[in-house]
Amino acid sequence: MVIDATNRSYRAINNILRQSEGKFHIIGCCGQRFLGAGMSGRAITIDGVPGNALGAYLDGAGITVNANAQDAVGDTMNDGEIVIHGSIGDAAGYAMRGGRIFVKGDAGYRAGIHMKEYEGKVPVMVIGGVAGSFLGEYQAGGVIVVLGLGSAGRRIVGRFPCTGMHGGKMFLRGACGNIAFPPQVTARTADEADLEEIRGYVSSYCALFGCRLQEVLDAPFTVVTPDSKNPYQQMYVAN
Repeated sequence: MVIDATNRSYRAINNILRQSEGKFHIIGCCGQRFLGAGMSGRAITIDGVPGNALGAYLDGAGITVNANAQDAVGDTMNDGEIVIHGSIGDAAGYAMRGGRIFVKGDAGYRAGIHMKEYEGKVPVMVIGGVAGSFLGEYQAGGVIVVLGLGSAGRRIVGRFPCTGMHGGKMFLRGACGNIAFPPQVTARTADEADLEEIRGYVSSYCALFGCRLQEVLDAPFTVVTPDSKNPYQQMYVAN
């Protein structure tokens, strides 16, 4: 079904999406927020730029955007897949607890903030370009991969990555010697076992966006993990 978003509110578009399951193609999208929120059983393709909170609380649907997307993509999503053939704004994957987000280009500030694992689900975010400051802030679970493709000399991540991180893993393509990580995390060169862990995620990225898997994986990667499951325990527990 084709849905013309021109002069339609997000409520009107979402009401059409809720009427039946299946495949939908939204055209003329221009800033409508909350599209696909909480949905399952649907495959949604969007032409144009959706507004904030695309796929918030997503519960199994698939969303593909043939352009950029704004802030809070996949906010608190539980399951499903979001594919962005462009770049995204700030706070993508906020409190994400399942599903996958694939971004061809760059991500803004605070991507993956408070990402967590929930009832055996492992959320995954793969960013093809670079990410802004506070990547993985308070990360409690899941996997974040940043590839830095086409970065033209830009740093793969901005300032203060992994601030408050106490779970999950982060993989950054490159040696990352110029990045200041907080003392509560460990950053080391990824070994073969680490690369095998993300091979499937990177393979999916390459299939979606036309990259060569081996060329991407041939570069060194840095893997970042927390030193403890609760680095700030002393702030909340009386001695």
